Amino acid sequence: MNSPHHSKWALAAALAATAMLSACYVVPARPYRAYDDGYAYGPPVTVAPPPAQVEVVGVAPYPGAIWIGGYWSWVGGRHIWIRGRWDAPRPGYRWEPHMWQRQGQAWREAPGRWRPVN
Repeated sequence: MNSPHHSKWALAAALAATAMLSACYVVPARPYRAYDDGYAYGPPVTVAPPPAQVEVVGVAPYPGAIWIGGYWSWVGGRHIWIRGRWDAPRPGYRWEPHMWQRQGQAWREAPGRWRPVN
């Protein structure tokens, strides 16, 4: 039987969950692309990376924090998803996301990096 005390806890939990979810947003998946300067890293991989996953991003942990999206990485002979994270901006730099570069029949990983703003 539901007691008034139990109902209050259920209502409080529902309100807390609603508040937490309203502070989140969904980041759309971006297609992979090559860096302008041809920068690539890692051995050639013959298995194309899967489509990027959609990530639910919470509230920034502090003002000015930037979201660095997740990506597929080649580890142990397979693609694994590396979750996104919050990071502090670096004055004079911009973040270039992790990407996969196609080279003929193979793919090469290009890790995300901070690049100087010119």
